[in-house]
Amino acid sequence: MAREALRGRRIVVAVTGGIAAYKACDLVSALARAGAEVRVVMTRNAQRFVGPLSFATLSGSEVSCDMWAERDDIGHISLADFAQAVIIAPATANIIGKYASGIADDLLSTALLTFDCPVIVAPAMNTRMLDSDAVQGNLRTLRERGVRVVEPEEGRLACGHVGPGRLPPTEVLLDALEESLGVGGPLSGVRVLVTAGPTREPLDPVRFISNPSSGKMGYALAEEAVRRGASAVLISGPVALPEPAGVAVTRVSTAAQMHDAVEAHAGEVDLFIGAAAVADWRPAQPSDEKLKKSGREEMTLHLTRTPDIIAGVAGWNPRPVVVGFAAETGDLLANAAQKLQEKGLDLIVANDVGRADIGFGADANEVALIDASGHQQRLPRMTKAEVARAVLDAAQVLLPRDVG
Repeated sequence: MAREALRGRRIVVAVTGGIAAYKACDLVSALARAGAEVRVVMTRNAQRFVGPLSFATLSGSEVSCDMWAERDDIGHISLADFAQAVIIAPATANIIGKYASGIADDLLSTALLTFDCPVIVAPAMNTRMLDSDAVQGNLRTLRERGVRVVEPEEGRLACGHVGPGRLPPTEVLLDALEESLGVGGPLSGVRVLVTAGPTREPLDPVRFISNPSSGKMGYALAEEAVRRGASAVLISGPVALPEPAGVAVTRVSTAAQMHDAVEAHAGEVDLFIGAAAVADWRPAQPSDEKLKKSGREEMTLHLTRTPDIIAGVAGWNPRPVVVGFAAETGDLLANAAQKLQEKGLDLIVANDVGRADIGFGADANEVALIDASGHQQRLPRMTKAEVARAVLDAAQVLLPRDVG
């Protein structure tokens, strides 16, 4: 089976100390035949099963094994700079536990903390180990962080037992790599524009009106869109988050700047997701100098409306599918439904920002999805990465058939 989509892709194959390590030779060979650039990193125990020379020969590149080997670069950082995708095959219970817990005590476990690209974990171990609460809990943690887990196959294991725990065939692992790189994903060819974070409306040179939005939801949406094969642009207000891999990021501060940045993409977008917490009001006349108390006990502040970004997008021609967010503290569903109708949206995500555990800045969210037909879907509390997947699941079915 031809794998032209992998040609020129930079792949790190991580091999850990399980009997299935020998199968990674076929994976590296297949990637090299497909024209991918491959670097292999091995743990010390992996070398008990397969020698580094085998992987160096198959990949055409030096194999990374030793955290302390003499080199001209910083080993784990150079791997992160190189990688467009990482696959751990086989992944032992040991490396899964280290990765989930953030332990960095060798080259591979240290490198795993630096990768900002898709990471795939392919567990291979005894069935009892795989089914243990510890391993399942660690795999659940990795999934919640956006790591893709390729489920092991059932069959006869090296120990003689029969059950799940076998490393899947090379073709299955290659499929997972292509999908993680966005090749053939459900949003391949789709152009997605996401807004995220707060805006800041200056009162004077040192003060502003804003809100506590962290931008986590919008960033998770942009990252998930890329995972599904989309080309994504993220227009972000001021937040303290790293840029998602594979996403074109434009940083702005005020609502007017965000409006202009969004409008610059008119006619170029198939799906718009307005996750930013845009200020509805701004000071009408910001002061050029810092405002002084000057003995005053009160001050009147005159505000004026900011541009309605999402309503403007809903009026574009050609018009994208438009998804909005309703951050509410009162009647959640009624207010969200009203906003959807008034602004002409296709889908709205309603969330209660009055709760500290799921509001601004939290890592989790609990939302309801409402579409233009009035259908409502309440989602349980989940991580923002999981919410992003649910939102894109709902949004992608609204795209025209000829998009992508």
